[in-house]
Amino acid sequence: MELVTHASAPCLQTGSPPSRATLRWVEDCLGQGAEVRMVRPLAGGSAHANHALLVESRSGSAHRLVLRRWAAAAPRQADFSPEREIAALALLAGCQLPTPSLVAADPAGAYCDAPALLITRLVGHPPRPAPDDLPEYLIQLAAALLSVHALGGASTMPPYVPYNHLDQRAAPRHALRPELWERAFEVAAGPWPDAPSRFIHRDYHPDNTLWSYGRLTGVVDWSDASYGPIAVDIAHMRLNVALRYGPAAAERFTSAFDQVSGGYPHDPYWDVRCVLDLLPENGTRTLDEPTVPLLEDYLAALL
Repeated sequence: MELVTHASAPCLQTGSPPSRATLRWVEDCLGQGAEVRMVRPLAGGSAHANHALLVESRSGSAHRLVLRRWAAAAPRQADFSPEREIAALALLAGCQLPTPSLVAADPAGAYCDAPALLITRLVGHPPRPAPDDLPEYLIQLAAALLSVHALGGASTMPPYVPYNHLDQRAAPRHALRPELWERAFEVAAGPWPDAPSRFIHRDYHPDNTLWSYGRLTGVVDWSDASYGPIAVDIAHMRLNVALRYGPAAAERFTSAFDQVSGGYPHDPYWDVRCVLDLLPENGTRTLDEPTVPLLEDYLAALL
């Protein structure tokens, strides 16, 4: 692995293609005579510009890689950085779960047009389960967390920090039931419930997983990996499946996690906190109008 730590470079927008200098760095990382044969943008993500690459080495070997560059979006934490993901990928090297491996890094953007990581590309595509496949899909999503939370060395990662510090306790712009949001703020103002702290993904949701023929083939995007309550991963997935497949799917996911873990008492405090993390803070985030009623339905069930 090549690690570069020179002076910082400016960030970029998520849709920006890699510069020629960036692709030249990729080729240099693969050895003399390597050549980038294909560059394809990958969908998703608001904080990174991700591109799938096919690089052919001088010997003719083909390397399927992903170039991750840090975009101009405001970081959710002060340490939202390539170094954080590098540390996470190092820990994940000992995980049974398929995760990317680090090939090279330019965390300061010394050679690339932005801070960048070059990682292996896993087989698979974002999930598209049919309704009848949802129970098995949720079981696999739950089981994947067991391998993540079992990793040693987690205390070396940055501690869990909420995305929204709740300095501004106001319902979202399109709120239909502001009283729900007020109750949610009251819940979140209380102390955190006791919960075991482990290595956590921190941004665990369906679009950060890959699938092939109905099987989970990998978990990606480890920029938020933290040391914190495992309930954060559970709550984050619960919220995302509730928004995508309906509130009943959130309960199904909890049941699935209970099944694979042997029983875990999930506290709804973390679900409420996860919803509030979505609220705008200092102009860094916005909520689409159609999403607000769905969040309110979810909050109503929680509260």
